[in-house]
Amino acid sequence: MRTSAGSTDRVWFITGASRGLGRAFADAALAAGDRVAVAARSTGPLERLAAAHPGRVLPLGLDVTDRDAVFAAVAAAVGHFGRLDIVVNNAGMLSMGMVEEFGEAEARAQLDVNFFGALWVSQAVLPTLREQGSGHLVQISSIAALGGFPSTGLYSASKFALEGLSEALALEAAGFGVKVSMVQPGGYWTDLYTAMHSTGTLDAYDPLRAELAKQFAEGSVDSDPKLAAEALLKLVDSDEPPLRLLLGSMVYDLAFDIARTRMDTWARWEGVSRAAEHAVPAPGAPADADR
Repeated sequence: MRTSAGSTDRVWFITGASRGLGRAFADAALAAGDRVAVAARSTGPLERLAAAHPGRVLPLGLDVTDRDAVFAAVAAAVGHFGRLDIVVNNAGMLSMGMVEEFGEAEARAQLDVNFFGALWVSQAVLPTLREQGSGHLVQISSIAALGGFPSTGLYSASKFALEGLSEALALEAAGFGVKVSMVQPGGYWTDLYTAMHSTGTLDAYDPLRAELAKQFAEGSVDSDPKLAAEALLKLVDSDEPPLRLLLGSMVYDLAFDIARTRMDTWARWEGVSRAAEHAVPAPGAPADADR
């Protein structure tokens, strides 16, 4: 909530807060005068953050794939601060590999963190937000939710799933005064790529991998996570936040390119699409003459 001086006194719950975007979000919230429950598997950085901001930071060790642990962490945050105002589902991982190269355990691990982890947090915080009649749930999605790209198919799948879930959740939560937003960032200098998992490889995809490596070498320029944190603050400060927010010029342009391509394709195939629908009575329904 805003004070008369214009500062804030909101309570945040941020997952994946020990480094990268999550840490930038926590720093920005603290700089704005808010209090923060920071959750991550690695607690050392969280403890140091708490020591630097006495009474304003609650460090929580958390593996978001553990549903019971997620509910316990949220309960601890609510018990400590008394409420939650902004929840940021930021924890995530990246597994790289062509779709054919993923084993079952690798595929499930990708979805467990990026999709199910966000689902568990969303479920855990909603009772508090509903009872308050307020709150803002922010899902950190990705450029990968705009479209699928070679070698990030399972990562894209996890973010597409998160966005489908979040669209429905936004409609379900709106009647309780709870807002939901999806943030789609481009590239930022975090450890997402250095900490990523890579599958085993099939020789058949070596030419494609070489082409991708060339593209990354020629045009991969990322941004300071502080810029994403500044955008996040503008989002949560808004009285009417958007359902989706693109972060970065490259992502912005790509989103429009993908949307135009899809619309062009739909238009070219309009005849086939419309011909595939013609209402008929339900199977087994009596004919009009027999009624």
